[in-house]
Amino acid sequence: MLSALQVFTTVTVGLMVGVEFSVLFVINRILDALPEDSRQLGHAHGGRMLGALMPFWYIGSLVLAAVWAVAGWHDQGVGLVVTAAGLLVVSVLMSVLLLVPINNRNKTWTPENRPADWKEQLRRWERYHYARVAVIIAAFTLLVTALV
Repeated sequence: MLSALQVFTTVTVGLMVGVEFSVLFVINRILDALPEDSRQLGHAHGGRMLGALMPFWYIGSLVLAAVWAVAGWHDQGVGLVVTAAGLLVVSVLMSVLLLVPINNRNKTWTPENRPADWKEQLRRWERYHYARVAVIIAAFTLLVTALV
């Protein structure tokens, strides 16, 4: 049973890393290449779509890692899992404190009501997102290492 939990947790976190990596290096580049109004509308739509899904994924990943750490407390590699869970806590805190406030504003913007500094706000979100992706990649790497 523990092995199934370990694999499921690792795959779940790995998929989250893949989605966030894709947002950062693929989706945002595509959106940024669009004309200004389409660019902003695309970012807003992405914020609504992923903003609805990602809280469950981030918190679910954290819960899975915590359950793995508790269930495998006496196993070799539990320190890696605990550290990965700690990094996932950091990613959730970063999300709530830094990224979600910007996203909550962004997802309501239209070309008619967006603020003058909307581009700077999106750039700030992207900088925070770079850091968050690095954190979840580190967590994923630790989980993979603990698994093997």
